[in-house]
Amino acid sequence: MAIISEDIMQEDEASTQQHQHQQAAAATLKDNSSTEVEKKEGNKGRQPNSGNGLDLDNYSWTQQLPEVNISVPVPEGTKGRSVVCEIKKDHLKVGLKGQPPIIDGELHEPVKVEDCFWSIEDGRSLSVLLTKRNRSEWWKSVIKGEPEIDTQRAEPESSKLSDLDPETRQTVEKMMFDQRQKQMGLPTSEEMQNQDMLKKLYPDMDFSGMKMPS
Repeated sequence: MAIISEDIMQEDEASTQQHQHQQAAAATLKDNSSTEVEKKEGNKGRQPNSGNGLDLDNYSWTQQLPEVNISVPVPEGTKGRSVVCEIKKDHLKVGLKGQPPIIDGELHEPVKVEDCFWSIEDGRSLSVLLTKRNRSEWWKSVIKGEPEIDTQRAEPESSKLSDLDPETRQTVEKMMFDQRQKQMGLPTSEEMQNQDMLKKLYPDMDFSGMKMPS
């Protein structure tokens, strides 16, 4: 009887160890899956804030196609003479004198320095306006290497389209059309143009179901 009891105990112990190994394997698989999901989401970028930018720990930013607006919280009563704001074509440095910079790095894209400026708002916020050189693209971030947005989720302000010059307005309208088409799984304007071109070259063929290269 003692031998049988010992065998049973060994079997129970082996079963327990096997169960523990299975749990550890399942936990590892779950962690790896979570990591892969996080990587994929990270590659896409973050959901933009209501202004097509991001709210970071030390500053927030918004954008439209022509410009980027940065808001940096500063101690109440801060005066302009206490501010350090150096705007270069491809570099931005913002902070307060005698303190480490709040923003200091290479810009995501070049700016028109002559059309950029900064100001103190209500003595509590430092506002920086950057005018983009390329007015037809969304910025993923203000500074390279910082968290990026998913530019596919950026939305132009329709109410301000009339204020844009004809070329920029046409670009914005095209981007809005293409974004709607992608959301519905339909061809973009460029893909439609490619289809029309192929139809002219090969009128007897049907290209309607073909995914055209962008």
